[in-house]
Amino acid sequence: MMPRAAGVVLAAGAGTRFGGPKALVRLDGERLVDRAVSTLRAGGCGEIAVVQGAAALEDVDGTVLHNPDWAGGMGSSLRVALSHLRTLDVAVAVVLLVDTPWVGPGAVARLLEAAATDCAAAQASYGGVPGHPVLLTRRIWDEVAAGAVGDRGAREWLRAHPDLVREVPCDGTGDPRDVDRPADLGREPGA
Repeated sequence: MMPRAAGVVLAAGAGTRFGGPKALVRLDGERLVDRAVSTLRAGGCGEIAVVQGAAALEDVDGTVLHNPDWAGGMGSSLRVALSHLRTLDVAVAVVLLVDTPWVGPGAVARLLEAAATDCAAAQASYGGVPGHPVLLTRRIWDEVAAGAVGDRGAREWLRAHPDLVREVPCDGTGDPRDVDRPADLGREPGA
């Protein structure tokens, strides 16, 4: 049975290298934040939490959470999201970064299938390389939040517990590349 899943979009950054908040950037006419929300919904997440910080996000199809410490890094945004999810009746969180616009809903769906097999966490991989999204079961949220500091989200927990993390091959579901600079949007996925 598939667990009740919430999606988390980490979208609080200022996008310093990009020249502005990436959540507001448009790709093919769609804001990156909306693209991320759509990916999580299409992959099977019912509830969606979007963490904002540097930019106010309006008209988002999900619950927008403000991270007052957004400048402190991604870790604080993940803590804000997990704190909110504790108030909901969900078993897993699928975390997606706003600057990974070519990740497909198939990756989210594969992670949710893996969660049905009693793993503590699952991480998408592409060509054997770990990437995004990442799935975290409710039972590890406190541990993950404790290690989510600075620009480290769940990475430290995932590295420290490889025996509890299921690597889920997501080749063919999309492209895991992230967007750091405006020129990155002009490249074809997979290039």
